[in-house]
Amino acid sequence: MMKTILLIVTNIEQYASGHLKTGLWLSELTHIYHAAKEKGWKITIASPKGGNTPIDPESLKPLVLDGISKSYYENPVFMNELAQTKSLDMVKNDSFDCIYLAGGHATMYDFPDNTTLQEILRDQYESNKMVAAICHGVGGLLNVRLSDGEYMIKGKAVTGFDWFEETLARRKNEVPFNLEAALKERNVHYRKAFIPMTSNVVVDGSLITGQNPFSSKEMAKVVVSELEKQAFM
Repeated sequence: MMKTILLIVTNIEQYASGHLKTGLWLSELTHIYHAAKEKGWKITIASPKGGNTPIDPESLKPLVLDGISKSYYENPVFMNELAQTKSLDMVKNDSFDCIYLAGGHATMYDFPDNTTLQEILRDQYESNKMVAAICHGVGGLLNVRLSDGEYMIKGKAVTGFDWFEETLARRKNEVPFNLEAALKERNVHYRKAFIPMTSNVVVDGSLITGQNPFSSKEMAKVVVSELEKQAFM
């Protein structure tokens, strides 16, 4: 059965300090994109403002640029899609089987307080349709309130880039907030991998979260599997 998936990416290209570049963490988009493409599903890429999404140069380094991500980075058709994303305003009234927030430190600036994104996610979740987010993209879930005023993630099992991983990434002094602490303030059941920087995906009903870039491959598999289950329900 044909599925529709909305992949949301960032428009931000540097940290507030202005010292370092940031952007989309490439593998956190390419693996879900590739998995959906293989299924023949309809994919839409959007960002808060629309237009170009910059790629974090750290995600292009040899040790983290896996084969799938490299092939898409070298694909002019895909790169053109990233240069011409739709704005959230353009897609807010469209229907999707899954809305997926890709990460990268940049999302900490343009995801959490975006009211259009909050409305899109609230409507998706209250329609019992899938909401997925990976790594720093999970920050986009922080301020989403349901119709009853409660935070969407309150009481939910979730994961996201943890503070020790931020230390390992050498970005503690650059990021605008501590994602792990912010999630815990929402009274979530925070789940992290025993070993930092290893794959961890958490499913709580129609909410799926991945901890870090190394969760990208497993995240794609889980999202596809959960969406396919829905076809038989």
